Amino acid sequence: MAVNMIVYPSVGERAARGNDARASTPPSSHAGWEPAADRPDPVALLEEQDATREPDLVPVRHGRMMVSPFTFYRGAAKIMAADLKDTPATGLVAQLCGDAHLSNFGAFASPERRLLFDLNDFDETLPGPFEYDVKRMATSFTVVARNNGFSSADTRDVTMASVTAYREAMASFAQMRTMDIWYAHLDEDELMKAVHGVLAETAQEAKKGPKRARKQAKQQAKAARKAEKEAEKARAKARTRDSLQALSKLGELVDGRYRIVSQPPIVIPARDLAAAAGVSSSEVDQLVRDQFRAYRATLRDDQRHLLERFQIVDMARKVVGVGSVGTLAFIVLLQGRDAHDPLFLQIKEAMPSVHEAFLPRSRYQLHGKRVVQGQRMMQAASDIFLGWTKAPDGSRHFYWRQLRDMKGSADVESMAPVALKFYGQTCGWTLARAHARSGGPRRHRRMPGRQRRVRPGRHRLLAPLRRPERPRLRGVRQGDPLRTAGSPRGSLTASGRSDPGDELNDVPGGTAVGIQVRVIDRQAPAGAAAVLHSRHCDIGELLPGQPAVQHDLAGSATRSEFAARQDIEIDM
Repeated sequence: MAVNMIVYPSVGERAARGNDARASTPPSSHAGWEPAADRPDPVALLEEQDATREPDLVPVRHGRMMVSPFTFYRGAAKIMAADLKDTPATGLVAQLCGDAHLSNFGAFASPERRLLFDLNDFDETLPGPFEYDVKRMATSFTVVARNNGFSSADTRDVTMASVTAYREAMASFAQMRTMDIWYAHLDEDELMKAVHGVLAETAQEAKKGPKRARKQAKQQAKAARKAEKEAEKARAKARTRDSLQALSKLGELVDGRYRIVSQPPIVIPARDLAAAAGVSSSEVDQLVRDQFRAYRATLRDDQRHLLERFQIVDMARKVVGVGSVGTLAFIVLLQGRDAHDPLFLQIKEAMPSVHEAFLPRSRYQLHGKRVVQGQRMMQAASDIFLGWTKAPDGSRHFYWRQLRDMKGSADVESMAPVALKFYGQTCGWTLARAHARSGGPRRHRRMPGRQRRVRPGRHRLLAPLRRPERPRLRGVRQGDPLRTAGSPRGSLTASGRSDPGDELNDVPGGTAVGIQVRVIDRQAPAGAAAVLHSRHCDIGELLPGQPAVQHDLAGSATRSEFAARQDIEIDM
């Protein structure tokens, strides 16, 4: 019988190991990254993933990735994992998020109904070098800052803010008691207090210094006030995002009974899936109920008792996210005391982590269990209905959770530098806390060094990241850009935008053809808001004959084509 021996090193021994790790892998070793000579073709890596995805959803995935450099980055976790495997690592291991880009942080409700800010996506979670998560996070800030039109100085500033916050937070956790680290969290009140502090600080800076500095500080203060309003708005919106709100968007009342509305290809109810697969509705219903029973068995007794008060009403396949598009994902509508007491659960297919090809395999044989256990390890509080199942033949693995439980996300692609810098600091602290729960913060603290400033060489790791030509992916037709009438500098780019909240195209009745139009000033001065105007409009406003723009897409632009193409940017 195998026996696991638990080692309890002293504080001094852990600090010494951190010093040794820093000596063997100094911070300067992370600078000057170059692609390996045998680096796999990025598009080929994506196409390898496509082979395991639902064929009819592959074009949707590609369309969402091609919106911008950042949406491509969101869906390219496998590409970065292949690059990270050859980068220096200290050997200090933590539970990785595995895909810690800035849109995989957000707000959600704790079991006590408090909004918490934390990591919220764990599809790629696996124990591994902590540097992988830090680099994935930092690079995402560089990509978004460039995408938002920031200057080089502002881009570097927001990127360094995220890694500096990580380093300083880890140093702080190294001084804390074990249980204090475990209970550490960032709730809505603490977050809003920090937002108010940034606003007060920028307001003070606007009153001192030379005229030019004051002018720039005033612009930053204006952007900070806007960010404060957006934060309050996001906080209020998150509190409305529950199963009742989901029912209003995803459900329809037919003969006195709710069912999930059909919105192909994004939402396809079980009744339509059964017809397409050539099986009876009763067979699909039995399969769902068998899976539901298996899922309930993975819950704690009290949680299972609570869930047993709900009965299944309907289910559907629902496309979510960017990188996850093409994997199987479903939603299940359950009913409690009556039709006005809904509960929506989400079932997502759990694939092998993109890091498993380069790191030791998970101790959990079921990938759904790997995701759930990794999430519980890293989050300050987790969904009470987290669970897992596998397909009857064992070929597919799934995890279950609530679809909407006061989930909130930041619109990072409209943030000004001052807002994105604050967001970077928040994400850096949060990632450090998540790693500290599973690793040894004292060892991590020793590795980065004790200097107050992060050396510039670490930022040079990101320097090779340029604005590459967009790869052409199969199944997606790239049209010529839309042009604004009478503006030679203006351009409109039409394609699919991903919702950071994973709730893309969830408007009932097949009406998810709204377009978000954002006017972005690429020549805005440092610190100023880059987004000049933002509004929603129907795609009909952009069809031929409309005065706003000249329609110049290759081929016809039907409503179905725009179902997965939901963003238009005007670059000034």
